[in-house]
Amino acid sequence: MKFRSLLLSLLMCMVASLSAVANEEFVTYEEFGAKGDGKTNDHPAIVKAHAHANEKGLPVKAKRGAVYYIGDCTEAAIVKTDTDFSGARFIIDDVALNFDNRRVELFLVEPDKPSYLVEIVGGLPLNTKQLNRTFDTPVLLNLWNKNVKHFIRWGTNQNDGTAQSDLVLVDKDGVIDKSTPLCWEFAQVTAARAYPIDDKPITIQGGEFITIANQAESKYNYYARGFRVRRSNVTMAGIVHLVQREMDQGAPYSGFFSVENCANVVLKDLVVTGHKSYSTIGSAGKPVLMGSYDLSANHAINVSFLNIRQSNDICDTRLWGVLGSNFCKNLLYDHCRLSRFDAHQGVCNATIRNSELGHQGVNLIGYGLFLLENTVVHNNCLIYLRVDYGAFWRGNILIRNCTLVPRDKNCTPCIISGNYTGKHDFGYQCFMPNEVRVNGLKIMDGAGRKYNGPCVFDNFNYEFKPGYVEKYPYVRTQRVILQNVVTESGMKVQKALKPEFFTTTQVEAR
Repeated sequence: MKFRSLLLSLLMCMVASLSAVANEEFVTYEEFGAKGDGKTNDHPAIVKAHAHANEKGLPVKAKRGAVYYIGDCTEAAIVKTDTDFSGARFIIDDVALNFDNRRVELFLVEPDKPSYLVEIVGGLPLNTKQLNRTFDTPVLLNLWNKNVKHFIRWGTNQNDGTAQSDLVLVDKDGVIDKSTPLCWEFAQVTAARAYPIDDKPITIQGGEFITIANQAESKYNYYARGFRVRRSNVTMAGIVHLVQREMDQGAPYSGFFSVENCANVVLKDLVVTGHKSYSTIGSAGKPVLMGSYDLSANHAINVSFLNIRQSNDICDTRLWGVLGSNFCKNLLYDHCRLSRFDAHQGVCNATIRNSELGHQGVNLIGYGLFLLENTVVHNNCLIYLRVDYGAFWRGNILIRNCTLVPRDKNCTPCIISGNYTGKHDFGYQCFMPNEVRVNGLKIMDGAGRKYNGPCVFDNFNYEFKPGYVEKYPYVRTQRVILQNVVTESGMKVQKALKPEFFTTTQVEAR
């Protein structure tokens, strides 16, 4: 009787356990040993919880009121399901971190299907609309030609460039999405990698994350201790990231919210923090300012930054610009208040609207259409074409209903700034925007300022004079249309600080 009773009891426990698993609605960190006391390193429990959630296809929820401490860690938590951090706080202690683990992300938002190499036979003309192959799913396709170098950087952070690269969205039949045309013609494709587009969208939301900043030597040893999104169709919402205890030295961060090798990602209602700038020695052997990013996007398509604000002063020049991006297509800022928008090694099509940008303003390199609308920029220029990559924008720029607030009272405010001497080979011919169209711009240059008025173009070459020959010719802007442009000083907008540089450029004031 006792044996039968014990057996029945065990069976009932097993049934209850199976029922509990079957009825499990979400996964918690506490189930896997997290304490949430702000002292115990809870990251191992976080890793286990997400692994279980991924296996069962369940969402993850943090405990309201919990404080999860994250110290040193050797592996990332892999996220493939909805995650809600609402009401919880995470303390990320980078002072306690083993330096060798500085590149271990806390959360990797991963796709369900792995990427894979594909073979593209022959070259790809610029107007290629379809590839001669099919795919099992729609993909983001990254293309390279290692025999061509682009973005051969000039200046104190000079380098030998990167292999020619482009990325497109492709459907199952190999048709390139019209919103992601090729930016470069490929004589050959030496490598191509396909990243499947995930059918199931996921949302990661809520929570406050506090980084206790590292105090490592100020060199280019980037830390990556946040979220890295490598899955398409992801929304990150309502997350707060703060930074504390930045000291007199520190290594830079590559981005707390990073997006790479994916498409259709929305970051909205976030609070981010600008990091302190530090000085180091650049590749040219000269001192350079070095900074950290809180937002970054690399090899990504259709990334939207919506209603994101910075926790500290967007005009504090001691802080580095909050965003950096490379090799992206279709970036959007909407209702953002941030210190900077920056496209390093090229963006194809970008929009900034209903926003306010701080002391580092708008930094551009790229192609297609750039739209700046209903936005205030606190900088000496409205748009800066980065000199280290050839000050080029191969396409058009449209400006509507914007305000420029110069931060230097002694400068000459300009709509577009940059510099190009024609002495350096960037790996491609450099273009200024073909057409610049302005409809509604107020320049807050201050009444009583003693100067000749603001300019459309800054001084793009201080060495330029009659007879000057550019070894690598620069294609100037063909046409500028100015409509509803007013200045606080009442001064008329000039063509350029050095008009002889722009003899082929037509400026129409309407």
